[in-house]
Amino acid sequence: MSGEGPWAARFAVPADHPCLPGHFPGRPVVPGVVLLDAVMEAARAAGLGVAMRLPSAKFLRPVGPEEEVSVALRRTAGGRLAFAGHVGGVLAFQGEIEAA
Repeated sequence: MSGEGPWAARFAVPADHPCLPGHFPGRPVVPGVVLLDAVMEAARAAGLGVAMRLPSAKFLRPVGPEEEVSVALRRTAGGRLAFAGHVGGVLAFQGEIEAA
């Protein structure tokens, strides 16, 4: 990822990830903090800085293990990084981060 943006990344949380046992038994769901960590890693990999603050985040659909997540990052007029995560073309989560 480089250039003026927007930037994109893809990831999937493996079924054996340590965050999944107990979250939730019988129907594992990737915790939001793991999704946000992947967004922040995508921002770091793009050279967009390290997240310092998370002014907003909204989770719209559960993300399961092994589901491929497509993350798009773009700069807002206010200098924040807006992110959107899609699974199978459906918006799963979105928000903004402030990076240093």
